[in-house]
Amino acid sequence: MRRGCCRAAREAEGGESETASIGWGSGGEDPDEDYALSQSASQVQRNLERLSPAHVDQKVSELVQYLLVKDQKKIPIKRADILKNVIKDYRGVYSEIIKRAGRTLQQVFGLQLMEIDPKHHIYILVSILPRLEVDNLKQDDCTAKLGLLTVILSFLFMKGNAAKESAVWEMLRRLRVDPGVRHEIFGDVKKLVTEEFVRQKYLEYNRIPHTDPPEFEFQWGARAAKETSKMQILRFVAKIQNKDPKAWSTQYTEAAAEEAAAGGLFQDISTPGDTGGASQGARRRTR
Repeated sequence: MRRGCCRAAREAEGGESETASIGWGSGGEDPDEDYALSQSASQVQRNLERLSPAHVDQKVSELVQYLLVKDQKKIPIKRADILKNVIKDYRGVYSEIIKRAGRTLQQVFGLQLMEIDPKHHIYILVSILPRLEVDNLKQDDCTAKLGLLTVILSFLFMKGNAAKESAVWEMLRRLRVDPGVRHEIFGDVKKLVTEEFVRQKYLEYNRIPHTDPPEFEFQWGARAAKETSKMQILRFVAKIQNKDPKAWSTQYTEAAAEEAAAGGLFQDISTPGDTGGASQGARRRTR
């Protein structure tokens, strides 16, 4: 899988793709593109059934990597380039691949794929993350790590401000980020979460008393509590789930109380001038 993702990254940086010789013009448009992309949902489903699920998943991973590389360089993304450099012979399931990649970008990295030029099908990635001051994260991988960190902070808050280590790993596995497998973007996920995020004070990682064999849990760290708020995190979750933040009454009440205690310091993440600072607030453990 890593080999394919690295190839997608090279092509995103400007390398020649293996399809460059099949006669597509410099504009990158395939004469059959519109036909291939206008197939019905039932046609796409039939096409999926003829393909290996592992190969489709590989294409999704390659596309996520390709889009992240483009985003690092702030290069607008053309649909024609996606088709030529990543999708290739999988155009019959393009809509499914782009949908799964979009879901991964949103749920794991806090990024939304948005079309800014419908005529020429040009896209950009837009952050939907709540604000965090991340000067201590390396600039080249800040977006990816910030997305993963925000997902974990969100999970902890929604679970009552603390969660067992095993629950966090299971949540990440559902998002196709396995802490036991080296990730093509995050590298050693377990080390990143239990060491780097903990060292930076974004997370606390403590042994649960009286557990044998030992069990550990995560909580928000002091830095996370200073750089974002529970209300910002709840609004992020609501945006991902396409719901009103008040749909989670317990979390909303807690977040609103924290906001009130801070004297209205926190603002909506969509409001210009969002300041991001916070008091830690009470933590309760639920397992």
